[in-house]
Amino acid sequence: MFALVLASITDPIVNFAVDVVDAMGLAGVFVLMVLESACIPIPSEATMLFAGFNVAEGHYSLLAATLVASFANLVGSWIAYGVGYFGRVDLIEKHGKKILIQQHHLEIADRWFEKHGDATVFFTRMLPIVRTFISLPAGVSKMPFLRFSVFTFLGCLPWMFGLTFIGKQVGENWEDWKDKLHYVDYAIAAIIVGAAVYFGVKWWRGRGGDAAPGEPAPDAR
Repeated sequence: MFALVLASITDPIVNFAVDVVDAMGLAGVFVLMVLESACIPIPSEATMLFAGFNVAEGHYSLLAATLVASFANLVGSWIAYGVGYFGRVDLIEKHGKKILIQQHHLEIADRWFEKHGDATVFFTRMLPIVRTFISLPAGVSKMPFLRFSVFTFLGCLPWMFGLTFIGKQVGENWEDWKDKLHYVDYAIAAIIVGAAVYFGVKWWRGRGGDAAPGEPAPDAR
């Protein structure tokens, strides 16, 4: 059931991505990959597998498709990074409590990106769904821009190359691989939902959601 719901949402987006690449070639790849990395969930699997099919047809080279897509992801990540970086004070520090974000949450994120930001940005660029949104918290945590850019680009290269190479090798069967890779998306989405539920319950209990009737609720931390 979960997979059917997600498929009903993603299939029109996939068709849109394929139409754009078919009509615009590498320019279409660039536009779509900018959007994907700017927190707009355009599936890179569909875009780059179809781009790989076009590589097999001789429309452009594997190297060109990989570099265009990786650079586009970098440009899109700058947009999301900027939103997080410049919106931190106005949107999060002032109004964060309305969306369950408190100051100590920001401090935890800051410490995490200070210690593990390079690895986090690099490896999450190769994870479906997560790769689309990682730039935003990196910006919020004010990760140094040059380091962010370098590890974003390096993380995008193997992901874009791998998808394009698969599309090139399987040719007209690229749609079958697109459907298979969607199951990875579903697994990642399920993990994210599970984590959100876990931390939501934990937060609720911290606010006194499980306090017995008549007992004062503990202070929120």
